[in-house]
Amino acid sequence: MKLARLWQPRNPAFWLMVVLNLLSTLLAWVARSYTLAPLAMLVVIGFAIGNAVYGVRLMWLLVRDDPPVT
Repeated sequence: MKLARLWQPRNPAFWLMVVLNLLSTLLAWVARSYTLAPLAMLVVIGFAIGNAVYGVRLMWLLVRDDPPVT
């Protein structure tokens, strides 16, 4: 497993991972910065955690993916 395998700009999973991790960061910032109703706070936190988990899973799949045989 090499961390260099994470950089795959031609792979759509790479860009999905980047977007999900950025969105998760943005949602965590919103949850900390604004006073929201309890239900809205749970929804925002739920989406932030879900995005982070899915982004980490995509990261793991990109890192452990075997390079194509040429």
